[in-house]
Amino acid sequence: MNTGERQPLVLIPGLSCDARLWQAQVEGLDGVARTMVGDTLSDASIAAMAQRILADAPERFALAGFSMGGYVAMEISRRAPERVTRLALLDTTGDIDTPEMARVRRAAVTTAQSRGYEAVLRGSLNRLVHPETANEVGEEVVAMALGVGLETYIDQQNAIVGRADSRGELASLDVPALVLVGAQDRLTPPRYSQELAEIIPGARYAEIQRAGHMTPMEQPEAVNQALREWLAA
Repeated sequence: MNTGERQPLVLIPGLSCDARLWQAQVEGLDGVARTMVGDTLSDASIAAMAQRILADAPERFALAGFSMGGYVAMEISRRAPERVTRLALLDTTGDIDTPEMARVRRAAVTTAQSRGYEAVLRGSLNRLVHPETANEVGEEVVAMALGVGLETYIDQQNAIVGRADSRGELASLDVPALVLVGAQDRLTPPRYSQELAEIIPGARYAEIQRAGHMTPMEQPEAVNQALREWLAA
């Protein structure tokens, strides 16, 4: 790979996230990547999100997905493997929800509808961000999610419950891969990322210190460095 080449890079946000999630990566990787943030706000299934992004994406591109965006990235890789030049999965899992996890998601939707979306967001902040970064990014996370809105949150939660198990396809992946997770991620703990890294042939595994679930916002420089190395692989 010519390290001086600016590669097309598609970045996919997670649940209740928009382009603000990736702002530090869009800016920090400008010298090595031509970035596009995929649209996950217009569809009610992972498959439909993947199809929309594929329709808008360059012919061939590097692909990075965060949390729910990881599910979308894996679906894109399954649908169009010939178009994906490399894959990065951040704070995500290749598995499907257990029945208990699906119940928790549906309960969160019910609570957001009855008590208010902002109350749910603020109540979940301690699971989304590391205590040492909460003052820096907590309000940004809440503002972003409120901007995305309750109805999209509901659609995305339902899409996540209905997602496919991607682990079988990942075992035959043949592109440079990065699996990254916040060391203190309480939503998708490192064991899920460790499993992904073991499944994907030759995957690089990176654990980001002083980070919970929202690694691109909590520790942007560490995430950018890991992505730069992945883009140069």
